[in-house]
Amino acid sequence: MIKITGLDELSQELKNAEMALETLDGELGTVTFDANDPASIEAAILSVETIINEKLGEYADNSFIGPLAEQMKEHYREAIIDRAAAIRLGSTDV
Repeated sequence: MIKITGLDELSQELKNAEMALETLDGELGTVTFDANDPASIEAAILSVETIINEKLGEYADNSFIGPLAEQMKEHYREAIIDRAAAIRLGSTDV
């Protein structure tokens, strides 16, 4: 007979992950920045991180949501930096 343990913990992790993902339903938030001002760009990045922390912070210890939150922060950081660069270069694709 094989005994499998930890299913209750996994089930709870999945339930909490589902609740966390429900908090992301809809618009995450809005930030604005001056593409020519590095301090403004950094403030926008910090604002996005704060929004993510507010939405998912209580689930940071969840093995599914913690890494997801960090990936989201990195994704939005890169998106803000890329958008600022495109604006500075005069790209119409922003």
